[in-house]
Amino acid sequence: MATIPPEPVTRLIEAFSQLPGIGPKTASRLTFYLLRRPAEQAEALADAIRDLKRKTVFCSICFNITDQSPCAICRDETRDRSIICVVEEPLDVLAIDRTGEYRGLYHVLHGAISPVEGIGPDELRIQELVARLKNQPVQEVLLATNPNLEGEATAMYLARLLQPLGVRITRLARGLPVGGDLEYADVITLSRALQGRREM
Repeated sequence: MATIPPEPVTRLIEAFSQLPGIGPKTASRLTFYLLRRPAEQAEALADAIRDLKRKTVFCSICFNITDQSPCAICRDETRDRSIICVVEEPLDVLAIDRTGEYRGLYHVLHGAISPVEGIGPDELRIQELVARLKNQPVQEVLLATNPNLEGEATAMYLARLLQPLGVRITRLARGLPVGGDLEYADVITLSRALQGRREM
């Protein structure tokens, strides 16, 4: 007869398994790792998770995650208010801002259009984006959705929706990664790199 772990262990394994990218084996490893650690470490993790839900909110303007609304980016008067970069998730804001190349504002959709997963435009923060564009003197909307099927569909939908508002609509450039070899690039990436070529 197989040995069944105690109920608290099973519960934590199941909880970890629900996280993206964590399978049953990794969930078990994490659970048994925490069992071996001092109680303070497990309690600190539990406190951090509790605080995450209690002390973070969505910015009332851009819908990025923050501990105070409006968020620090929306409150920053030195940022260029004539451009809004539209991203799918809060993690995308961190990635773009880390480059130091972009100093405008953001708008987080919280997903992408995906009929397969039952996510349509109404499930995203699209109407809030349209309202911002009608109420603020924005000149450019930079569509920075992911370069996959859902991201492309979302970008095309937004471009069609926003065109009548008279703002310039741009898209992140796509092409070859630095340090990559041409022989390993897929056809679509190579095609886009050729289409986006520029003067030297």
